[in-house]
Amino acid sequence: MRASRREFLHTMGAGTLGLGAAAAADGGPLRRGPERMAERPNFIIFYTDDQGYGDLSCMGSTDLATPHLDGLAESGALLRSWYSNSPVCSPSRASVLTGRYPGHAGVRSILGGHRQATGLPTSTPSLASILGAEGYRTGMFGKWHLGVAEEYQPHHHGFDEWKGFLAGCIDYYSHIFYWGMNAGGMAQVHDLWDNGSEIYDNGRYFTEMIGEWAVDYVDRMAGGDDPFFLYVPFNAPHYPMHAPERYMKRFDHLPWERQVMAAMLAAVDDSVGAVVEALERHGLRDDTCIFFQSDNGPSRETRNWLNDNREPYYGGTAGPLKGHKFSLYEGGIRMPALMSFPGRIPEGQVIDETGAAMDVLPTFLASAGIDPSEYDLDGRDVMPMLAEEADSPHEDIFWEQGDQTAVRRGPWKLVLNGQLVEGAPPEDEVHLSNVVEDIGETRNLAQAEPELTADLRESAEAWRAGVEDHWQARYASNGPGTAHHA
Repeated sequence: MRASRREFLHTMGAGTLGLGAAAAADGGPLRRGPERMAERPNFIIFYTDDQGYGDLSCMGSTDLATPHLDGLAESGALLRSWYSNSPVCSPSRASVLTGRYPGHAGVRSILGGHRQATGLPTSTPSLASILGAEGYRTGMFGKWHLGVAEEYQPHHHGFDEWKGFLAGCIDYYSHIFYWGMNAGGMAQVHDLWDNGSEIYDNGRYFTEMIGEWAVDYVDRMAGGDDPFFLYVPFNAPHYPMHAPERYMKRFDHLPWERQVMAAMLAAVDDSVGAVVEALERHGLRDDTCIFFQSDNGPSRETRNWLNDNREPYYGGTAGPLKGHKFSLYEGGIRMPALMSFPGRIPEGQVIDETGAAMDVLPTFLASAGIDPSEYDLDGRDVMPMLAEEADSPHEDIFWEQGDQTAVRRGPWKLVLNGQLVEGAPPEDEVHLSNVVEDIGETRNLAQAEPELTADLRESAEAWRAGVEDHWQARYASNGPGTAHHA
């Protein structure tokens, strides 16, 4: 389903800022030849952390301001039924980089942050390794969270260069991973790296560092003949809730928990805008496909508070959706997302067809003239859905998290042992909803639709059994995917 451009602008709200083209020093943008755009486009992934479905202006938020991301959505497609492949960090990141379900990629749960922590197996091809073998330059700047031990670091997964941190979270100014706080004998540890070498840059706000690194990368790549893939995984708005005063002042009319969320996302938005401006300055914007999404739903963890409050945190929002991070209800896995590719994806679209993070890899490969069928993938090329008004390429999409399993088929969504709060008893053993008519999953239709429920349950359980078998055969003895919170 698609909305018209007028409906799109209504969705974004009056007064939303777009992205103006930046002129080069001689008064006009530089231009590359059309053959590069047609055959070997550049690719950028912007990935945020714990950002809820409702935490983006063009998704309906009225108290946040994300003009640069809104402008990207306006220039292409706003994806309103787009999913992460997991409600937690590491598995979702594994999927977007490998085109596979987390269990097929080799990462099923949150990975540890200590320096011996294992991660994404190097036997699993990544978007960076595949594109790199095809002549692409590849760079990553931000949060990795797919293994800390040297053999799991980004340069072993196809990235020519990278800067950032390897664990699940850091202090935004000291760049220290402190989550364990000596629990279980694990002390806090400094976590800032430049191509595998530890660096120190104390006192600088990490979100701004990511933006500066990414802009510098675009500037350098613009001088070469090779196309590039740039992966920009922000850690914001993941705790600790830190933002510079100039961003906090923009939203000083809001209560602190919402103010700091808005400020952190404004810093992300400014960094995105700076990267897009760099593309425009070098005449690369039309040659570049940009994708954005969050890794999972908003966090309710009490450590988001900085005042010893023991109540669930509510600074982030999933909008109309039920659930949040750790949950397989929509709020945990349905993400704010967009894709912009001028000249290929028509502008001003609002798309309600379903897609998932694992679709990014095959979509990028196909756009680069690389046959996705040459690789063992669960994702599908969604460019026809975005550019040619095709239906979703998926019949069923599946998820797992602990004891929870879920499947979406068309408008129907089945959740088994669905949890609203991590560690709590399931809300329902079986929950069926029509998420087109009831986006908030407020009505359980399992008893009203017994045949459909039984069919979806059989499919979900068969898929989950297949994941378990694959995991035992390929990964269980190797260590990756061991659960740690971060």
